[in-house]
Amino acid sequence: MTVSRTVELEGHIIDSGTMGNCFGVVMDMGGEFEVEEFEVGRHKHAETYCRMRVLADTEEDLRAILHELNQQGATVADPRDATLEAAPDDQVVPVDFYSTTNHPTYVRVDGEWVEVEGPEMDCALVVERADPEDPQGAGTAGEDDSSPRVHTKVLNAVEEGDLVVTGDTGIRVEPPERPRNGSGSFGFMQGGVSSERPSASLIAEIADEMREVNENDGTVLAVCGPAIVHSGGRDALADLVRAGYVDAISAGNGFAVHDLERDLYGTSLGMDTESLEHPRKGHKHHIYTISEVGRVGGIEEAVTEGIVDEGVMYECVANDVPYVLAGSIRDDGPLPDTITDAIEAQDAIREQAHEADLVLMLSTLLHSVAVGNCLPSTTKTVCVDINPATVTQLLDRGSAQAIGMVTDIGTFIPMLRDELLA
Repeated sequence: MTVSRTVELEGHIIDSGTMGNCFGVVMDMGGEFEVEEFEVGRHKHAETYCRMRVLADTEEDLRAILHELNQQGATVADPRDATLEAAPDDQVVPVDFYSTTNHPTYVRVDGEWVEVEGPEMDCALVVERADPEDPQGAGTAGEDDSSPRVHTKVLNAVEEGDLVVTGDTGIRVEPPERPRNGSGSFGFMQGGVSSERPSASLIAEIADEMREVNENDGTVLAVCGPAIVHSGGRDALADLVRAGYVDAISAGNGFAVHDLERDLYGTSLGMDTESLEHPRKGHKHHIYTISEVGRVGGIEEAVTEGIVDEGVMYECVANDVPYVLAGSIRDDGPLPDTITDAIEAQDAIREQAHEADLVLMLSTLLHSVAVGNCLPSTTKTVCVDINPATVTQLLDRGSAQAIGMVTDIGTFIPMLRDELLA
């Protein structure tokens, strides 16, 4: 081992498994480590500190190990400022740009640690320094623009000349720590997927969180799949929107179409959700629905003209609850409200995600992953699906803060409604 670097870990690194993960990373990647200092927290609120020297055969190997340690929350001791390089063209980042996690992140610029705005996974970090001709932000009332800003940018939004962070120097990541013994807000959220969990008690805790968000004027974002309508959970979700417990909806064209179809024809994907029968021409009801809504110009117009008078989309319009309908290549129609440009849809989803305090992902794999990609790891997230693979894929994509409930969405939403509105 010919090269080395010293890193530091601090926090509840034993309880959370962070320290063991870091040791494992070093060994799995062919390196070695020597613990130089280790101070164990003596009570449940005390933090643990570990300082260790990491050794590798080559600089390239060491950089790779340090990168992985950085993702786990380790910080290089005696850090230098981050390396900045100008983007060579629009939508082009420098070689070796730093690809972000969704954890709270800090970047060292001009000798100071600056918190990253809008943490989100798989983005670039862009540094904006103060205007040298206006270092104190003159002309911006009540604001001091003398300090640099660091924020995330998706690659397609990078502009030529943007100062992009490269390498791993001068970057500190702080993964959220698991509460000891499940204590603290949302303490039951320890990740993983199980159908054996006590659904009623979990639903009660989720309801408590929704009440708290509501009382603090926060935002609950519901990510909705068509199965909500098919399984009979639509009316309960509409009740929650009307009562003010759901503040925004993120969905696809299919969810909105079947919600509207249920109002216009009493069916969802051609099936009567009460009798479970298939009426004659029922298989055409969804396309008839798209035609009726499109004829008047959109969902809001359909509500205004009395064509639509109940359901989730109706309650969104009636109660000024914003919604984003992101289209896909398989959509019928689509509805006039559906965003068919993929980049535009991503930007709209991103804006919703960054404003959310609590996210309910309800039986939709693709939209759950899309929203999860935009969420900081500090946003409380619940994913409910009858298929455990949906939650597993969400966790594998990096939304480690999510809890998975494997249950029928048609049972979950009415139970949640009853808990909140009883």
